[in-house]
Amino acid sequence: MPAQPSALPRPPAEMLAALRAELAAARQTRGPTLGFGLAAIDDRLADHGLDAGALHEIAAASASLNDDAAATLFAAGIAARFADEPGFNVFWAVTAFDLYAPGLEQVGLGPGKLLYAQGRKDVDVLAMAEDALRDGSLACVIAEVKAADMTATRRLQLAAADGQTPLLLYRRHRSRERCPLAAPSSAMTRWRIGCIASERLPWPGIGRPRWRVDLVRQRNGDPFSLELEACDAKGRLALPAAIGDRTATPGRTPAQERAVSHAA
Repeated sequence: MPAQPSALPRPPAEMLAALRAELAAARQTRGPTLGFGLAAIDDRLADHGLDAGALHEIAAASASLNDDAAATLFAAGIAARFADEPGFNVFWAVTAFDLYAPGLEQVGLGPGKLLYAQGRKDVDVLAMAEDALRDGSLACVIAEVKAADMTATRRLQLAAADGQTPLLLYRRHRSRERCPLAAPSSAMTRWRIGCIASERLPWPGIGRPRWRVDLVRQRNGDPFSLELEACDAKGRLALPAAIGDRTATPGRTPAQERAVSHAA
């Protein structure tokens, strides 16, 4: 009998369609939002998580390198959880390539999950992000820009909704210590991230980093602020032990809570 012909490789268009179908099925299972897995955050979000087809903005609490790193890792941790399925990738567009790959991998976003792109100006980055969103084959898109006006953010919000792909827009430029989130935007949520002192350990060493996470604005919901432990190896945030293990007493500061906890 003649040998059966081997199966021909599928053309790129067919492969892309299959990838989109697979991603859509995973999104259907995950739901329209991605929760943080912390009631302290999810219960205060209007959608009980981050809308998976919307624009979300992030800024550092100050111009310091520490806060810049915290905001970057906050975005990376969210992206890692959006891309937690095999074969799902994150598109990260920048004007200056200064990302530290080992740091991103520590919050669950390894090199096998990332596609990088670099543009000369913000307008190039915004255009690449919009194209990536409308493609619909990515788990998440991150774009770093100095500025984005209302028209630009409206286009990005529409593109995210059309492609059912979340966009994390990191506004990195700070002029005279003015928060970039003061500018108007069409974003569904707007986050400000800053470093705070980590918990003291009973032996010499460095404790898990802590961040002050401020939800500055959200549609159909109220702003709030929390002190949280930084992302772990799977991109998950956590409540500090003194808060997570016991109910805080109204009127007590975190330092007082820790003192009571140690005394007990």
